[in-house]
Amino acid sequence: MKAKILIIDDDNSLRRVLEYNLQEEGYDVQAASSGEEGLYWFGQSKPDLVISDMKMTGMDGLMVLKSIKERSPETLVIIITAFGTVDVAVEAMKNGAYDYITKPFNRDELKLTVKKALRFNGLSEENKRLKSELTDKADFRTIVGSSKEMEKVFDVIRKVADTEAAIMITGESGTGKELVARSLHANSSRRDAPFVAINCAAIPRDLLESELFGHVKGAFTGAIKDKPGKFQVADGGTLFLDEIGELPLELQPKLLRALQEKEVEAVGGTKVQKLDVRVVSATNINIEKAISEGTFREDLYYRLGVIPINLPPLRERRKDIPLLIRYFCGKHGSDKVTFDKDALHTLVMYPWPGNVRELENTIERLLIMRNGDVIGVDELPEKFLENRATGSAVIKLPEEGYSLEQLEREVVIQALERNGWNQTAAARFLRIPRHTLIYRLEKYGIEVPCNTK
Repeated sequence: MKAKILIIDDDNSLRRVLEYNLQEEGYDVQAASSGEEGLYWFGQSKPDLVISDMKMTGMDGLMVLKSIKERSPETLVIIITAFGTVDVAVEAMKNGAYDYITKPFNRDELKLTVKKALRFNGLSEENKRLKSELTDKADFRTIVGSSKEMEKVFDVIRKVADTEAAIMITGESGTGKELVARSLHANSSRRDAPFVAINCAAIPRDLLESELFGHVKGAFTGAIKDKPGKFQVADGGTLFLDEIGELPLELQPKLLRALQEKEVEAVGGTKVQKLDVRVVSATNINIEKAISEGTFREDLYYRLGVIPINLPPLRERRKDIPLLIRYFCGKHGSDKVTFDKDALHTLVMYPWPGNVRELENTIERLLIMRNGDVIGVDELPEKFLENRATGSAVIKLPEEGYSLEQLEREVVIQALERNGWNQTAAARFLRIPRHTLIYRLEKYGIEVPCNTK
């Protein structure tokens, strides 16, 4: 398939020369005599490469470049500029131009520059394809969600994944902090290097330093040989420090030095080792409170949390619960299983203190214990039925309590107002007989406005 090239130049002679030479090389060439016309054809033909003169009447080459990059950041643009105005070409490179050629140029220079650009474009597309395939196959990196809260998280991941910025992920237990860390690694240039995770709260204090930085033989009782730490194992890749808020205060200065100097020293050793490690951390505690209480160093917090990512609890993104249920059914080999309306509603309205982890465990249990391919509300564990009986997604009662009679009176009035004071419609809305509604009107002295009778 021929590569598509768009030429934009208001110099008729030069435009025709460019068009002829590139067509002779076998390219599919479209030519435009102004920046405005060029942008029109860009939208129509979706070229693989754009060649634009810098100095043109009306919209100049820099304006064309910026407009193309706004529409299609991946499109390559070569700028043509006059000899002696290389500074202008450098400015174009800063704004996203792939390369530039200066006038007058010969045919071989043009061919070589175009060939290099198209080869680069092909490699970029191949890299994107391979990256997409890798991510698709790595289902453990999947983060499920379409709520606006999760869209914000996805947006941050897209922006910061392929940077070297240190990232701190916060959120309650079970919200998926390690999934986010793995996603950051998988979408970075470090994806082919190790992703190493360590839970700072799960390792005894006297062993944590060795686990992080390694030790040499004889450093302590039981150290029978040299052992690399997680930093050394993660060299070139990503180190995920989970539950960083539980890191002992006495170890925090050594971690801070490792982050600042990009070097570590094994326990019992004297040799400093330079390392290339990107650190992503996570915590479910309030770090700022820990700083004020003196249990976490402020300078370490700012070094770890250059980019913060906060994961919302599941109860704050209920829209995602049906998606997650469907995902977990498929994950556990039961993608044909469904939930009836009452069961799904009950699951959505449950507060989920254990967040996504609790949801997955619940779905796995229900799939194992189910009676058929449609799970009903009566098959849910008792705690869900209790929450259904006592919880409410409509009424939020104050802590100090509230009069049941006053509450019922307000509900009746709201139902009537919503239905234009039509008693039959209001009774249907409240799911009670009409005579029961009339009784409530009399009981609470509710008068129907005259103009609605």
